[in-house]
Amino acid sequence: MTHDAARFLSRSCRVLADVLLREWRGVIAGPFRALRGRGPLGVSLGLFATVAVVGLHAYQQTETGAAVLRVVSEVRADQPLALSLLRTPVSLFVPAQDLPAWGGLPRLFLAFALAELAFGRIRTLVVAYAATLSGTLGARVMVAVGPGEPGLPADAAHAVDTGASAAIVGLFAFAAVTLRAPLLFLAAVVPTVTGSIAEPNLAGREHLVAVAFAMVFALLLEKSRFRAPEPLAPSPAPAPAAARCQWALPESAEVDQEVGHGDSRRAGSGGRGGHRGDPRG
Repeated sequence: MTHDAARFLSRSCRVLADVLLREWRGVIAGPFRALRGRGPLGVSLGLFATVAVVGLHAYQQTETGAAVLRVVSEVRADQPLALSLLRTPVSLFVPAQDLPAWGGLPRLFLAFALAELAFGRIRTLVVAYAATLSGTLGARVMVAVGPGEPGLPADAAHAVDTGASAAIVGLFAFAAVTLRAPLLFLAAVVPTVTGSIAEPNLAGREHLVAVAFAMVFALLLEKSRFRAPEPLAPSPAPAPAAARCQWALPESAEVDQEVGHGDSRRAGSGGRGGHRGDPRG
């Protein structure tokens, strides 16, 4: 092995070790410490999302449940936009009927739990809902574009668009970019992106839009977080003691006489004026 090859291999090993160490701290050690401090409440969103998906899936199997969920959660591109926006929060936890609900539960729990421990509940909910909404709106645009790249055929407008898959891949993409975790991105995002490219249907296009939105959103937040503050204007130098008084103080002869100074202020440089010790006073 040549000297240059040895240096390249050593540098590559150091870079890989730094990446693994940073990813361990951000993806595993940091969230685990937060979990120890908060307890089960630290993953309350993950638990809620999992229970909600299981419960709504079971309710969907009944005749009444299917009718109710069709009214409150069914989202399609041929609907009015206001109706889709109203149903989107519930549709996030209703699994698609043509996909198995149980297989995606571990990914669902891990995505929400990791994001909640790393970023908090509010940001997790914002990213999950925004990723789902971006996919839904992106599908509308693609249907409007029409068949061919990057559009969708007209019959895609009638497809039911429910499920948490866009939120899951969006949360993983947001966490991978924010925590600078390339291995998390390779393990949790790349397979979904690859499958979406290989099968360019409505769900696949929505996944691509959700990933793109989450990554851009993470980069914008990171940029605003580390933006250098504007330099403050230099404070003016303090004025000299003699110049701090705005108006000259008037002389008071009465006060001079009370303290025994007399005309000492008006005395010459060589005399003592009206000093008490002067026998002429």
